[in-house]
Amino acid sequence: MARTVSKIIRFQDEEEFIEVIDSALEGFSYLASRYGHNPVEGIVLWDQIGIRDNVGLKVFRVGEFPFVEGTLELDLETIRVLEEYFDEMESKWDELSVEDIAHFVDLINDALGKEIVVYDAYDLGLDRNTAYIVLNLVNLQYLDGILEGEDREVFERSVELLLRYI
Repeated sequence: MARTVSKIIRFQDEEEFIEVIDSALEGFSYLASRYGHNPVEGIVLWDQIGIRDNVGLKVFRVGEFPFVEGTLELDLETIRVLEEYFDEMESKWDELSVEDIAHFVDLINDALGKEIVVYDAYDLGLDRNTAYIVLNLVNLQYLDGILEGEDREVFERSVELLLRYI
């Protein structure tokens, strides 16, 4: 059996999708903290962007930059350049496409003279209202085989939520 499987998930209502997936991920994270195995190895939303700062990579969604900029350990000039481009992207939110975001990321990195902004959704083939998920089947099978009681209920609920989109 393969260890992981990747899938592009399509959804109509982004807010509902985020809420459902967050609930599923919360359950799996709880189980992983107790049993050391998380079936969800990763998820990338169509509008997620990463920024490398002096500490590491911080991931956020377009529109969340005002909340993230206070956590970035970068010089003030770099943050101002980032803010300018992210404000421009947010102002075009309704018609923003994956291609547009990829173009903005290229412009940002060019303006900064270094590649600190990362955008994987374009390379993964995502479109608006899509996400890319990586599931660890071995971990899923392991948890399915050992859980009982309340932890079993958490597992089944998380799987059920995930299956709404898979």
